[in-house]
Amino acid sequence: MSQKVKIAVDAMGGENSPRKIIQGLEISLKEDNNNFFYLYGDENLIKKEIHKNSPVSKNSEIINVKEKILDDESPFSAAKRGKETSMWKSIESLKDKKADIALSAGNTGAMLVISRLLLKTIEGINKPALAALWPNQNDMSVVLDLGANIDCNEKNLSDFASMGSALFKSLFNNKRPRLALLNVGLEETKGNEILKKTFSILKNNEINDFEFSGYIEGNNIMSGNIDVIVTDGFTGNVALKTAEGTANFITTNLKNSLNKLSMLISYNSLKKFKEKLDPRKYNGAIFLGLENPLVKSHGSTDSIGFAHSINVCNKIVRGNLIQKIKSNLLTVDEKLKQ
Repeated sequence: MSQKVKIAVDAMGGENSPRKIIQGLEISLKEDNNNFFYLYGDENLIKKEIHKNSPVSKNSEIINVKEKILDDESPFSAAKRGKETSMWKSIESLKDKKADIALSAGNTGAMLVISRLLLKTIEGINKPALAALWPNQNDMSVVLDLGANIDCNEKNLSDFASMGSALFKSLFNNKRPRLALLNVGLEETKGNEILKKTFSILKNNEINDFEFSGYIEGNNIMSGNIDVIVTDGFTGNVALKTAEGTANFITTNLKNSLNKLSMLISYNSLKKFKEKLDPRKYNGAIFLGLENPLVKSHGSTDSIGFAHSINVCNKIVRGNLIQKIKSNLLTVDEKLKQ
């Protein structure tokens, strides 16, 4: 793909927008100018943030939309009145084939509901999933589902496996990622019936697009031995919030426990530690299972974090994520019918 990736951006979603959105675009364009942005939002507010000679002005088009969805608004309320909002219009641009991918730092629940209203699911997928990048000992893993689906059956988890492996390959150019199911033990007999059935399906699959490694326990999520970790939305969301809380606890208490001298002596090590746990590097949850890709940036992230989510968008499109998902699903669905 030689032409620029066209990204539809909800310029009004999340904290400190549109300022952080425009600053994020500037950071991204300095590193890689292979993106073109359709900015949906209040034209006057957006233009105030674009400085003279900014690369954003040459690589974007502003679509004036006065309304926006509030961060604390219920998903159904947002969907009911959302047709003239920046989030709705940015997602609608995918349906109209104007953009390749949509990006928002706005209300997660509203984004999930609106996308389901506007976009078709990939044939064979019953439930789209929310996936994200997770730091590990070596680099990053893909974990899904992180909250889109509380209840899942073996069909859903098998689809998540296909979608997660396709995402990992799109982001990291990996032909055969290692995949595991999150469980309370490693033995094949452990877990509930849904996990056991999913284990059997994935163990006997002939797709060869991922290497099934069985089960993984929560204490090994960040070991770096597994590339794609699959679970239901309830368990995944609990695991995510627990990991975020633990990371904050460690960094806060480490800072409070060190005096100025010890911090000075350990500066380089502490800097590497902080960079490893910097949530901005892993910003950009991906909504998988629809005919068009969407990325959800964290609402409270800054411009650097938003720039990272733009990078995720670029990799997803150039990595042909949707086509990879469709290719992965065929064999898995055939296995489930047997």
